[in-house]
Amino acid sequence: MISLMRILRGPVVSLFAVVALATAMLAAASPSARAQLRIDITRGNVEPMPIAVTRLVGNGTDRQVGENISGVVSADLERSGLFRPIDPRAFIQKPEAMLRQPRFGDWRQINAQALVNGTVERESDGRLKVTFRLWDVFAETQMTGFIFRAPSESWRRIAHKIADAIYKRLTGEEGYFDTRIVYIAETGPANRRIKRLAIMDQDGANHKFLTDGSSLVLTPRFSPTAQEITYLAYFHGQPRVYILDIDSGQQEVVGDFPNMTFAPRFSPDGNKIVMSLAVGGNSDIYTMDLRTREVRRLTRDPAIDTSPSYSPDGSQLTFNSDRGGNQQIYVMKADGGSVRRISFGHGRYATPVWSPRGDLIAFTKILKGRFYIGVMRPDGSGERLLSEGYLVEGPSWAPNGRVIVFFRENPNAPDGKGVDKLYSIDLTGYNEREIVTPMDGSDPAWSPLIP
Repeated sequence: MISLMRILRGPVVSLFAVVALATAMLAAASPSARAQLRIDITRGNVEPMPIAVTRLVGNGTDRQVGENISGVVSADLERSGLFRPIDPRAFIQKPEAMLRQPRFGDWRQINAQALVNGTVERESDGRLKVTFRLWDVFAETQMTGFIFRAPSESWRRIAHKIADAIYKRLTGEEGYFDTRIVYIAETGPANRRIKRLAIMDQDGANHKFLTDGSSLVLTPRFSPTAQEITYLAYFHGQPRVYILDIDSGQQEVVGDFPNMTFAPRFSPDGNKIVMSLAVGGNSDIYTMDLRTREVRRLTRDPAIDTSPSYSPDGSQLTFNSDRGGNQQIYVMKADGGSVRRISFGHGRYATPVWSPRGDLIAFTKILKGRFYIGVMRPDGSGERLLSEGYLVEGPSWAPNGRVIVFFRENPNAPDGKGVDKLYSIDLTGYNEREIVTPMDGSDPAWSPLIP
């Protein structure tokens, strides 16, 4: 567990409150300092903001911890595409010399718009106490600051939380760095593919396997309310749905579903799962109450209805269906009523996933042999294609609804097997990046922020 406090509150950090007040008063005297430092992430190709992330000051072994934390913060911000961390070799002022207050002229000289500094120290119980502050270089004011206390092994999480705080203060949107991604790790030839459930931090660190590969596993999905995963595995050749608690490793069998055609997803409150089942040769959407195990059928159409996903308020579902003649995206009430088609573009549409913000639905589109990852509004308007390829599929949202993770197959990989890799892309369609994994990866799912 990581505890934190804002640096502008409380007697334990009163010194920082005095420093922040003094710089704020200084900035008030300068008309040019009144402009608020902010990145507009709703625009297209945003020019990255130059930011200086200095080494957090520490003594002895804590010096290396401070350097490690600063490195992860810089990497998180750079990977977002919105920030350009300045090379530390260009820094004029040393981190130790700026503990009371930076010499802002030194940082303006290297074109830094924002500045991060802080300290790391070991408390008597062995925990880390990490302090950081974010400065507006031109306004010469402190924008935000926190103290984090956590076990020493949690230093990477502290770094991600610092990056989240910086991202939020400078964009106005919630961060997404203190999160994890679960996916299917794949090895072996195409006709004997071994698929294991794997999990890692969103930057690829702390990678570990959750299953041993003895059973085929597919389509992991996170609970919105807890660090739990629901996934599909084949037990003795039959599809079985599991719920796995990531932290405790405790696994629960939800049920055997021999007719399942698409893996389940959680409802926003975590109390239900929604899935597609083929009963009597017909695929429809069903829900299961995880408390009572009651299964309820939502659609009754002779067409194939699959890939259901809840809206963030739980009032609606999106799914794909060929009831109109070819595969398209539909939206309906959570009880199965008021079904309406929302996709009307050329091609076929699949795997719709509602954004955590509720404003968009991500999807896979197939047109003239090419695959696309795109988004549209819940009424079907504003369709935008973000990425394309021979095979791109399986979009999943970051918890702030601004970034999407998906996977891509490379048909020209050596030995002809094809290589599945994970990628992320932001809503502008810029800043597409590979998420490096130790082996092939497919079907990713992004966690909510870690509690």
